[in-house]
Amino acid sequence: MRLIRALILTAAIALPGPGQAETAQITVTGEGSVAVQPDIATLSLGVTTQGATAAEAMAANTAALTVVLDRLRAAGIADRDLQTSNLSLNPNWVGYESGKTPTIAGYTASNLLTVRVRALEALGGVLDAAVTDGANTLNGLTFELAEPKPKMDEARRAAVADAIARATLLVEAAGAKLGPVMSITEGGGYVNPQPMFRADASAAPAPVPVVGGEIGVTASVTMVFKIAE
Repeated sequence: MRLIRALILTAAIALPGPGQAETAQITVTGEGSVAVQPDIATLSLGVTTQGATAAEAMAANTAALTVVLDRLRAAGIADRDLQTSNLSLNPNWVGYESGKTPTIAGYTASNLLTVRVRALEALGGVLDAAVTDGANTLNGLTFELAEPKPKMDEARRAAVADAIARATLLVEAAGAKLGPVMSITEGGGYVNPQPMFRADASAAPAPVPVVGGEIGVTASVTMVFKIAE
């Protein structure tokens, strides 16, 4: 279901002062918003492993992540939609609580992937496949639009219509008539992604239930109109 709504932000009327020949103007800022179902999901998942040495921790991580990547590809994720977003290797320091000199007790390796899922109906299966074979970190899931421009243009049209309606209302209420458009300035638009909270992937059920809901696409414009004499 698609919902279009327009929100009014600001309006200002400029009238010429005594002895001035400037044209009377009205400036209005309008906003248009379109609610639409997302068609792509981006998730951050990965593998965290530990080892007695740095080499052991990294080797275990590499082995586990290789299996995760194989399962993601088998679930239909293309290589262009897989990207390493973070790779780290850190010592585990212990002994702070006893007042002694801290020592290293093993190492922790972490490798995170950014994964784009273009078939949302397969998202639960993709998560399940990754978790089943080693992914134990899930840092976030966001729903977006693969091609936001058509919806952004729709929001822009709604913003312009909103500004015209607002300007017409104000000018006619003042006993005048709205003249032609003198300038239009776009105030910037954005797609408001729908995030989901961070979770422990090791505790996720199989298959993972995921609902995309709706996301908002918003645009704003500032328009200056001449006030007809």
